[in-house]
Amino acid sequence: MVKRVTVITYCLSLFLAGCSVNKLKDYLPGVYEIDIHQGNIVSQQMVDQLRPGMTKRQVAFIMGTPLLVDPFHDNRWDYLYSNEPGGKPRIQKRITLVFDKDELIGLQGDFRPGNLPEIEPGKDVTIDIPKIEREKSLWEKITGLFGKND
Repeated sequence: MVKRVTVITYCLSLFLAGCSVNKLKDYLPGVYEIDIHQGNIVSQQMVDQLRPGMTKRQVAFIMGTPLLVDPFHDNRWDYLYSNEPGGKPRIQKRITLVFDKDELIGLQGDFRPGNLPEIEPGKDVTIDIPKIEREKSLWEKITGLFGKND
């Protein structure tokens, strides 16, 4: 009897191990598949803010640091984004920014610049980067108690 139960349990476990997760989720309520995001999240609003002539620092403020920086092509930044929403087919987008001597000259990929108002071309275009207010560190708090402020 014990031998029969062992053989049935073994066969049943082999059968269940061979079932795919997609088939099991039909029979098991509450199985949840998470969204898998990889790479840099790039939106159309971010791409719309880019303008020719921007410096690498200004572009990094808008887009974030690139996922890929080719050491052989220092004037090219690649941003890749991949999303697999809950077991559905994967969505992958990419954008490549091209620079010439620290100035943005073009872009390639799945995004296109939007129809925002044109800015007159010139070198006097500036972007104000706000100062980040950070909380004092523990060391700064301790030295502040003794009247030392750096």
